[in-house]
Amino acid sequence: MITRTRLATGVCALLAALTAGLAFPAGASAGEPTGQDAPKVDLVLDVSGSMRARDIDGQSRMAAAKRAFNEVLDATPEEVELGIRTLGANYPGDDRKTGCKDTAQLYPVGPLDRTEAKAAVATLTPTGWTPIGPALLKAAGDLEGGAGSKRIVLISDGEDTCAPLDPCEVAREIAAKGIGLTIDTLGLVPTAKLSRQLSCIAEATGGTYTSVEHQDQLTDRVNQLVDRAADPVVTPMPAEGAGRCAGAPTLKSGLYTDREEFGQQRWYRVEVLPGQELRVSVSVAADRAVNPGYGVLLRAVTVKGREIVRGEAAGNGRTDVISTGLRYPEPERDDADGDKPAAETVCLAVTHSFSAASGVKATPGLPLELTVDVVDGPSQAGDVAAFGLGRGWWLLGVLILAGFLAGLVWGWLSRWRVAVWRTN
Repeated sequence: MITRTRLATGVCALLAALTAGLAFPAGASAGEPTGQDAPKVDLVLDVSGSMRARDIDGQSRMAAAKRAFNEVLDATPEEVELGIRTLGANYPGDDRKTGCKDTAQLYPVGPLDRTEAKAAVATLTPTGWTPIGPALLKAAGDLEGGAGSKRIVLISDGEDTCAPLDPCEVAREIAAKGIGLTIDTLGLVPTAKLSRQLSCIAEATGGTYTSVEHQDQLTDRVNQLVDRAADPVVTPMPAEGAGRCAGAPTLKSGLYTDREEFGQQRWYRVEVLPGQELRVSVSVAADRAVNPGYGVLLRAVTVKGREIVRGEAAGNGRTDVISTGLRYPEPERDDADGDKPAAETVCLAVTHSFSAASGVKATPGLPLELTVDVVDGPSQAGDVAAFGLGRGWWLLGVLILAGFLAGLVWGWLSRWRVAVWRTN
């Protein structure tokens, strides 16, 4: 038993050492959390006439929403700035033009006064239309400014009644602004059509959709989303790629976001010093209906147009995000004059083969996220092509040898124990 325990301990230690050997060096500054600005959340509540329906645990949808809001306000973290916006709360008439403007800030986004916010919620009565698109546009304005995380939590029991201002298109336009805003949606006792619309809104900004049919579900989910806003997040920096390398922006190590239209190619530039290694990954998301069969291509090219290395990936319609990456080491160079070696300009070209489904708008372009990392290169040229293992090869050899020796020892002990048993 002791022998087995020691062998298991030794193997675990070797596995831990191997894992450490496989880890890549940390990037210079890629993916840093946001600064000290307070996270902001705007709760957007549907107060249209349909919220009178009594189908959530024997109470009206409006009563369930009020109760949930009161519990959420009590549990909101101190560091979160929270606001409440309504849609369909004030105009009870039949004029569509007026009804589609019916959205108002019930409680402004800022430091939370729980008593005041609860008093404002208590005054709500189901009233009018469901202008989801206009409400989202106003809510995005409520959250402007600051570098902290920004989140809209939309709660509705019916689809938008103010077309042709499509809420999905509104969400894509908001995401295209590059302000790092996420929209999460909750459907109260949703129909299939409402579920599709709220899912589309959430997907356009990287948010989530939740179907709610019970009081506890509503309270717990809104609490989770408000708490999530307080977590450290990585906010990509906006970067507008060019149509050719000569006019492309120069990027440093970091996380960047851009938009790429169908059939377009985006170019970026990175400066790499001798002895450094460039690591780049790109993800392109389909935030709308696209045709099956697509791919993404990432190329590193010299300023003279010679391709250095490429990464590519293909999809068949089962996923709405496709990613690829590449690595390029710049070898050390001896400078005859003793001056500081000059950096090489590497041009990065991103191309995708998504195509819009019938009737789907092509603008704004699909969201693109680019991670750039320039790090000190490997000490040996062989490390680059070592199938991703780098200097972990020798640890792998030790692990194989240790396993072989352990097997021999265990086999000898087993044979010895059998021989003793037969003798006795």
